[in-house]
Amino acid sequence: MLTSTPATSAAVPSERHDAPLFPSGNFLPFFLVTMLFFLWGIPNNLNDVLIRQFMKSFAITRFQAGLIQSAFYMGYFLLAMPAGLLMRRLGYKAGFITGLALFGAGAFLFWPAALVGRYSFFLFALFVIASGLSFLETASNPFIAQCGDPQTSERRLNFSQAFNPIGSITGVLVGTVFIFSGIELSPQQISTMQAAHQYEAYLRQETLRVVRPYAVLGLVAFAWAGWIAVTKFPAIRGESSSAQEPHGKIRHLLGYRHFLLAVAAQFLYVGAQVGTWSYFIQYVQDYTHQPEKVAGYFLTGTLFAFGIGRFASSYLMKFVEPSKLMGTYSLINTLLILVGVFVPGWIGLWAIFLTSFFMSLMFPTIFALGLKGLGDNTKIGGSLLVMAIVGGAVLTPVMGLISETFRSLAVAYLVPLVSYLFIAYYGFSGSKVHLAK
Repeated sequence: MLTSTPATSAAVPSERHDAPLFPSGNFLPFFLVTMLFFLWGIPNNLNDVLIRQFMKSFAITRFQAGLIQSAFYMGYFLLAMPAGLLMRRLGYKAGFITGLALFGAGAFLFWPAALVGRYSFFLFALFVIASGLSFLETASNPFIAQCGDPQTSERRLNFSQAFNPIGSITGVLVGTVFIFSGIELSPQQISTMQAAHQYEAYLRQETLRVVRPYAVLGLVAFAWAGWIAVTKFPAIRGESSSAQEPHGKIRHLLGYRHFLLAVAAQFLYVGAQVGTWSYFIQYVQDYTHQPEKVAGYFLTGTLFAFGIGRFASSYLMKFVEPSKLMGTYSLINTLLILVGVFVPGWIGLWAIFLTSFFMSLMFPTIFALGLKGLGDNTKIGGSLLVMAIVGGAVLTPVMGLISETFRSLAVAYLVPLVSYLFIAYYGFSGSKVHLAK
């Protein structure tokens, strides 16, 4: 049964300031897991480059290209619960190793996919990569949140998550430099190459450009799995070595309103983030008529703003309650998106650009707030919050469909606007915890 008294776990600013941020005596495991946030940021935002690249190399529509994110985030959705069950039995470390193995295997699948030249094969490879990342996120977020003082769980998770946009920036830079060829053919040039029977060779060469970056990623993933395997990890509160000890059940989570709203907020947030970045290169090209490489560098810049926002938010949370900071940032993003929708062009571009700074704290803050007070249900709760990442699979093609229907990419950005309004509600009101007796 639920009480009507808010949980007392939320610290006042002075308590939040004094509580230690990092776990003592476990720096190496903390470092290895924090670097996973960097690692999975690379393939997450390489997708934004792939969308543009595959529209060119496979001659597909925006909606079809949006299926890249659908395949990717369906991997998160379908594997998050198996990941939670695995870790409930074997612990977080097993989740890290399994996730990195799947990540590496999926990255290496890009080679045969390119040789075959099938778009569906690439989608399968992306699904395998995302399956691995589902294990990593299901394990890493609660591990970091719980591996230190509970008063600083939001700050600690924001700190570790701050390395994720560094990986995102790395991914987009790698994609812009090594995947984008800079060759953009006009319809007349395409007709000329087709007449000379050269167009198929051009498309094949463009497709093969994706292989090398993913092969390197696969090698790094397998090497990191080996390092984690030989490192001793600390026991984390909520981890159990006995099958008789309580692990929590999904039905118990229905009694936590703040958690259920967190799942909805996470679904909408990830959809907003992924959709914003997936079509940002195209937004730049549609409304400022810049070449693909310049648009790629603009995407890199907005991810850099995202990274600055993560570190800045981690600091500001020493003085401002995380939920209220997130609510304020959500309202700011709502206004910025309005500018991007109704004033497309350079002004709209910079407005969309700035949303990355203010969205930066949302994923880790929603995650940490949603896990508050779950006790034995923490692992399963973490799995469901990772499953909510499927918002990226749903809302991204929806944005593509809206763009094609209204012949305006700017109008499609109304989807993130609605998402930010809900997240503002969650930050100011829905995140208040009522603990179960």
